[in-house]
Amino acid sequence: MTDPKRGAFKGLLALLRPFRTIVTVSVALGMVGGLAITLLLATINNALHSAAGMTQGVVLTFAALCVVALLSSIISDIGTNYVGQRIIAALRKDLGEKVLSAPIGQIERYRSHRLIPVLTHDVDTISDFSFAFTPLAIAATVTLGCLGYLAYLSVPMFLMMVVAIIIGSAVQFIAGGKGIQGFDLARSHEDELQRYYNAIASGAKELRMHRPRRFRMNTHRIQETADRISDIQVRSVNIYILAKTFGSMLFFVVIGLALAMQAYNPNPDPTVITGFVLVLLYMKGPLEHLLGYLPVVGKAKIAFGRISELSERFSSPEPHLLMDDSEAPKPVVNSLELRDVSYSPPAVEGSEPFHLGPINLSIQQGDIVFIVGENGSGKTTLIKLLLGLYPPQAGEIRLNGEAVTDPERDDYRQLFTTVFSDYYLFDDLVQGSATQSLDSATKYLERLEIAHKVSVKDGVFSTTDLSTGQRKRLALVNAWLEERPVLVFDEWAADQDPAFRRIFYTELLPDLKRLGKTIIVISHDDRYFDIADQLVRLRAGQVVHEMEPA
Repeated sequence: MTDPKRGAFKGLLALLRPFRTIVTVSVALGMVGGLAITLLLATINNALHSAAGMTQGVVLTFAALCVVALLSSIISDIGTNYVGQRIIAALRKDLGEKVLSAPIGQIERYRSHRLIPVLTHDVDTISDFSFAFTPLAIAATVTLGCLGYLAYLSVPMFLMMVVAIIIGSAVQFIAGGKGIQGFDLARSHEDELQRYYNAIASGAKELRMHRPRRFRMNTHRIQETADRISDIQVRSVNIYILAKTFGSMLFFVVIGLALAMQAYNPNPDPTVITGFVLVLLYMKGPLEHLLGYLPVVGKAKIAFGRISELSERFSSPEPHLLMDDSEAPKPVVNSLELRDVSYSPPAVEGSEPFHLGPINLSIQQGDIVFIVGENGSGKTTLIKLLLGLYPPQAGEIRLNGEAVTDPERDDYRQLFTTVFSDYYLFDDLVQGSATQSLDSATKYLERLEIAHKVSVKDGVFSTTDLSTGQRKRLALVNAWLEERPVLVFDEWAADQDPAFRRIFYTELLPDLKRLGKTIIVISHDDRYFDIADQLVRLRAGQVVHEMEPA
């Protein structure tokens, strides 16, 4: 596997490839504008020392060069703005699609505190770099044009300037290496800071209840990490500032040497020395502009390294995962079966490897199946295998007696409605739900005793800002409205009060069964195990007991 940072700059250029025509035109116009500015300097210098003064030809030339410089700059900047915005959109769409199509196991292992900064901070950093291309082209052209004019005026003074640029470039190269190291370290600490932000948002209640932990989170984690990032950034940017200041000093040293050379020249030419000083003073701005963008380039290389790492991690999309909204006809689910299914998730550092299986399980249409067992016994892993979220490493999943193949797995998943223990509640109803009448949605909301807080309008819940238990009830409404043949509930009743827990087990599940639904429930509520048609008990990844309650 290649180091993402090694090809970062090539990757940055690759982002511009789809827009190469616009980029080429923008850069070319930027260079034309830079050349026009250089010619303006030469025109001004010649006019100052010309015996004829400001002739009509000089005025027309001056005006024409001003118009060329202005129009070139405007058109070039418009093109750069367009390309920059399209690059941002392309990056966001590409990364979003990669995450959406990645195997679920990869997403679960990639922490959100690392993912979010890439999708936000790093993409914005790349956009800053993309906007800099045309200004850099203009600055580079002006600098090269000025150097060409200096060579025309005086070869010795031109060579002296070249030596100064070589020395300044060497200093900038050394400074750039040190600066990029600092930017990379600061970016790593950004991930840490994002993790702490997630902690104070998700653990707000716990932090209110524990003053020492709250103090430690604020003082030793957030503040120290923020200060560390600030200190590293300050040191890194200061390195560039020192190098830039050294370069500015070289300019004035060269000007001083040029004046000294003219002082000792027996036949000094005022046009040469005036033009040399004028061009040098003007060239200082574009050259410093070039050097000023070095931190932007350095940060962009770091950002692209992070984006490349994310893209490489998610570079193998799940095969046969459809990204359109097509709906395949849903077959009647007469039976679901796991036959000799085994699965071992990637080992987590510092913990014992876990293995599930081999599992043999048969579920008939209309069954209520309870999957029970201690925490860590493999219940959720078993459910993810049954849902087709994890591909079996051995054995097969069978639907109506036929093995579910890889090309069929995405269609197979569409047979299920799920409410996971760590579910995410979307506020919009899924495709198909919009065709349900408002009366049906209202009926479900009323039955779950949340109609006074939530309504459905234009296929969207009016709010999802509810208590944990009420949010799970809203997720159940969504499950009802989807009208899929198999419903899976991962400890749905855990956040419900005793009265509603009883309603879930003794009323809602039997009602769903009467509608012909197949229901799979992960549960610890042993007082309701008699509701199940089949009880599957797991221990350490093995089915140790399977029965049909009397």
